[in-house]
Amino acid sequence: MVQDLSPPDTQPALVYFSSPKALEDIFTAKPEQLSAGRGNQILQALLGEHGIVLLEGPAHQRQRQLLMPPFHGDRMRSYVQVIQEITTQVRSGWSVGTTFAVRPAMQSISLQVILKAVFGLEAGPRAEQLRQVLTRMLDGFSSLWGAMFLFYPFMQQDWGAWSPWGRFLRLRQQVDTLIYAEIAERRAQPQPERTDILTLLMAARDPQGQPLSEVELRDELITLLFAGHETTASALAWALYWVAFLPEVRRKLLAEIEGLPPTPDPMAIARLPYLSAVCQETLRLYPIALSAFPRVVKQPLEIAGYALEPGTLIMPSIYLAHHRPAVYPEPKQFRPERFLERQFSPYEYLPFGGGDRRCIGSAFALFEMKLVLFELVSQLELALVNPKPIRPIRRGLTVAPSDRLRLRITGTRQGATGLYEARCPTPTT
Repeated sequence: MVQDLSPPDTQPALVYFSSPKALEDIFTAKPEQLSAGRGNQILQALLGEHGIVLLEGPAHQRQRQLLMPPFHGDRMRSYVQVIQEITTQVRSGWSVGTTFAVRPAMQSISLQVILKAVFGLEAGPRAEQLRQVLTRMLDGFSSLWGAMFLFYPFMQQDWGAWSPWGRFLRLRQQVDTLIYAEIAERRAQPQPERTDILTLLMAARDPQGQPLSEVELRDELITLLFAGHETTASALAWALYWVAFLPEVRRKLLAEIEGLPPTPDPMAIARLPYLSAVCQETLRLYPIALSAFPRVVKQPLEIAGYALEPGTLIMPSIYLAHHRPAVYPEPKQFRPERFLERQFSPYEYLPFGGGDRRCIGSAFALFEMKLVLFELVSQLELALVNPKPIRPIRRGLTVAPSDRLRLRITGTRQGATGLYEARCPTPTT
């Protein structure tokens, strides 16, 4: 599917693509054909100009190589205790009969996880201050009105602390002050044994032996925080909704969980087929980002038979790709089994984008999603407060369930399987 949504007689053209062939052409195009960083300039005020999202060419590849190791391989195991402890802490505040708004609760978990995993911050004044200021800053872009300030530079006017943009600038300055203070403290008192992402990034060197500068560290940390907590929170909220809304999904998931030993290895949990399928189907039906990062055509190019001129803005549509009946029969139905029946190509299933702009934290996000969902479903009996179907809403740059999605705890599961400290030694942070 291709759709030109640009107004008549205007440039540049805006074209959406969603067919597997078109997406393959886009994600495998050469750097001299398509520019990805230029299409993300609206995020510069928030993420900075040195983050991986806005960089191009060799600079982008350098940053990507430095950022990949913390999110893959054995490093994943070091985050288990963080995820388990924070989920348990939030869950311990609920009792039988409690009702809670799902997305804010999942946002609390995901923000604390990303702060601990990225910064390694223990409970204390700086951690609490950073959590509060970050929440206020990022929530400012959660509405369609707030997101408009990123799209329209003429609205970016500082008319004082009470103006929307002025408020954002002052919150950003507070965040930057806290981040730079943490970086300076780490440089003055290095602790190479720590496993948090900031420590790993500070120790990383490019092929020329150069470390990341303070500004580069700041921009990458903000990017990880921005991308890593809102998206995961919305995905978890949707997953809990489907498990509560569809009894058959819950029954199959619990049957799989109950087949585990009393103290399951976290990596075995992450490999559970039906749990994985539930998470995959959650991200298929309502992908958190409706489109992958836009690309700008740099030279005459053909995508799936369509000739495109330089300057054309290309939007790879994740939502449309995930709802193609030829690929996903009954695409509006939540059916995890489709991921057990076949594998989908990266041009058919792309919740984290594609090509060299695919989210570097995708493995971490899925890992966190599986462990949190496992922990909550295995320990609690959950029911929808309102059984009516929930529809997605725009939440700034992403799509999420509305805050009217609430769950009630109707009971706890006796002898439930959970993550245990004995299998997950506490990492040094």
